Amino acid sequence: MKEKIRQYVYIAGALAAIVTGACFFRLHLEHLKMQTIPSGLQAFDVNDPIPTCGRWKDTMPKFRDPAAYDLYINARKLWRSKIAWQLTRQEFLSILHDVQTAAGQGDWGARALLAHFYRSGLGPLDSNHVLDIDLDKSVNIVREAVAAGQAWGYYDLGVAHEQGYGGTVQNEQVAWAYYLKAAKLGSPDALMALASTYQKAERRDAEIAMIMCAYNQDHGPAAHKLGIKADLRKNFAKALEYYQAGTRFGSKGSAAVLRQIFDIEEWNSREKQDQNALKELGVLPDPERKSRYDQISDALELNPDLKLSRLDRVVPLPPAELPAWNGIQDAVEPESDAPPTY
Repeated sequence: MKEKIRQYVYIAGALAAIVTGACFFRLHLEHLKMQTIPSGLQAFDVNDPIPTCGRWKDTMPKFRDPAAYDLYINARKLWRSKIAWQLTRQEFLSILHDVQTAAGQGDWGARALLAHFYRSGLGPLDSNHVLDIDLDKSVNIVREAVAAGQAWGYYDLGVAHEQGYGGTVQNEQVAWAYYLKAAKLGSPDALMALASTYQKAERRDAEIAMIMCAYNQDHGPAAHKLGIKADLRKNFAKALEYYQAGTRFGSKGSAAVLRQIFDIEEWNSREKQDQNALKELGVLPDPERKSRYDQISDALELNPDLKLSRLDRVVPLPPAELPAWNGIQDAVEPESDAPPTY
């Protein structure tokens, strides 16, 4: 009997040690996790108060060298002028040379694009390939942007940590700490990432606040998302407004939706109630509007950098009548003579 008691006591003690050890190990892991959050960042918790709405442009330098900017922007225009496999090796070499030169002269737009080139490579064919993927170099540029306090750098470094490339340690908690910081600084991509998480947590007000912060910075995907939400609520006036804004900001998806809205086949597939609601807004099948949005959608497929600030002049929403149309260039933002800014 005494022997059995001793066995029970031994087993109970062993179990207690295991439980205590497991608890200590779990606490130790949590402590280690918290230790991995870099200084100046905080862990993201979907239940915390939402971040204040910043502006990413406020994190960029106030001065931008015009010569470096011209090199960068012309190289970017050439890069966006054709599908990647249509560009020649010489064109890619020119693009790479000018972007590297502009980056070396301190243009942060060029540095961000160069980081993208190192992340993706340049030239998809053997005949036009000019740059291999180098994730370490990409992340080094991103780290420099973080050191300078730039919103895009925080977001991109978060992506690197989430995927674990370029010498970063794959750690989702660290990634989201960077996303949170980027969102506070106004990164539209980070704001949209947080919005998606708030949506899953059913924090609708928080989700909309993040999307609106991005939308107010002329972010095409944010406008498109707001258009979809208004569409689902059958608030067609708001949906049209957001899709038009999204198109103006360079959203191919928004232009494609507007194309469908004026398409006769799409119109005939709509419920009668929806048709009547659209008619009240002056919206009817319109082959010319459909054609213009079709051309815009195709152009944005090739070049999402396009900003169509004059869109409302050449493709106004109904009930306004359509003016003359000479092509998408009528809608493109004109070149500015003012000093370049970010």
